[in-house]
Amino acid sequence: MISGPFAFVRTTTFRLALVYSILFALFSAGLLAYLFQATVGTMRAEAKSRLETEFLELTVAWGTGGPARLEQSLLERVLVDLREFTYQFEESNGRIIVGDLPRMPADPLDEIGRPRVVRFEIERPIAGGGTTITPIEGRIVRLGDGSTLLVGIKMDERIRQVNRITRAVATAAPIGFLLALLGGFFSARYAASRAESLTKTAEGVMSGDLSLRAPVGASGDEFDRLAEQLNAMLAKLETLMAATRHAGDSIAHDLRSPLSRLRNQLEARLRGPIDEISARETLGETVEEVDRVLATFNAILSLSRVNAGTEGKLEPLDLTEVCEEMAELFEPACEDAGIGFKSYVQSALEVNGDRTLLAQAISNLLDNAVKYTPAGEEIRFSAERGETTIQITIEDSGPGIPDADLNRVKERFVRLDEARTQSGSGLGLALVDAIAEFHAGKFTLTRSNGKSGLKAILSFPITK
Repeated sequence: MISGPFAFVRTTTFRLALVYSILFALFSAGLLAYLFQATVGTMRAEAKSRLETEFLELTVAWGTGGPARLEQSLLERVLVDLREFTYQFEESNGRIIVGDLPRMPADPLDEIGRPRVVRFEIERPIAGGGTTITPIEGRIVRLGDGSTLLVGIKMDERIRQVNRITRAVATAAPIGFLLALLGGFFSARYAASRAESLTKTAEGVMSGDLSLRAPVGASGDEFDRLAEQLNAMLAKLETLMAATRHAGDSIAHDLRSPLSRLRNQLEARLRGPIDEISARETLGETVEEVDRVLATFNAILSLSRVNAGTEGKLEPLDLTEVCEEMAELFEPACEDAGIGFKSYVQSALEVNGDRTLLAQAISNLLDNAVKYTPAGEEIRFSAERGETTIQITIEDSGPGIPDADLNRVKERFVRLDEARTQSGSGLGLALVDAIAEFHAGKFTLTRSNGKSGLKAILSFPITK
């Protein structure tokens, strides 16, 4: 178990949250980089393009009209009040023909017609006194007669915008990364705490406390659904464990009697003289007791297999044939016991089921009805089709079962006090209930039309 105040850091949920946080931070960084390039890069590219265009127009003027044409073009431009370009045109001896600067800020390249990229600053007066520094990016070129031309573009406003954007990006990037990490941290801690609560519940159950349940929140998220499923599983496990403990006690109780009788009989025979007749009687009684013990064990194994789903195979089946066979089998037994028997079985009752298991369930119910119905009374057996289910009903006129015990008698090894005088293991109705569940059906017990008798109902879905 991972423990400590920062144990969640080593959990899978934290690692996943950290990965997503890093991915989010990388996405944010990429987005900010794109925005920076889309704004600052575009501004720089636009300034460079305008500078190149202006420089090209003036060099073309030189090429078409010489110094006079270039001078005329420059004079037309410098007369504009608000302009973003700076010009400087000097002769080879350094005399300024047209210019905004006291001197050329840098020497041109020796190669004629090849421009040189320069960056410099100029000091300009501002309204109200004082000066301001203006950054300039320009192109200097040596012309054919040795004169020099400078064309520069002011970058002050663009640089201010670039600086603002750069500061915004530099501020937003770490904030976004920090928020991503914080979000991942708290989401991972929440997920880890929910997972840890489930782990503690599982560990408590493994320690032997089957009453523990996982906490279920109100959000209805996947942790709540998992907790609900875990609680349902634990409730079923607790029920099964209780049933197992009860089954162990019941097995010991129910097997003690036949084994004790068997031992007493054998011990009594050993004390006295043994002849062939007494030996045969003793062996016969021993076989009967062993058969009862084996019947109990066979019932336990059969019930366990049905509950585990390892016994029986679902396939299309005509339940009418099974019910008719059961009616033919038990009608003579009822006559021998002086009990009336009425049956009604509809035709073409199609279900998906296992023939042997269904016959076992019906046989157990009919056997109970014969066992507890007094002579002179009647058993009613029917199998009919409803709207969505096929219903098998077995109704007797016996002493019945108290309402408080109608569900309890379907548990393993439960035998009411009134039934202790009858032979049996207390597994018959539990097996019927398991077979009904195996067939996606339902087994219910009620009073027989308000009388003292018992009505057993098996319902199975109709084959579609």
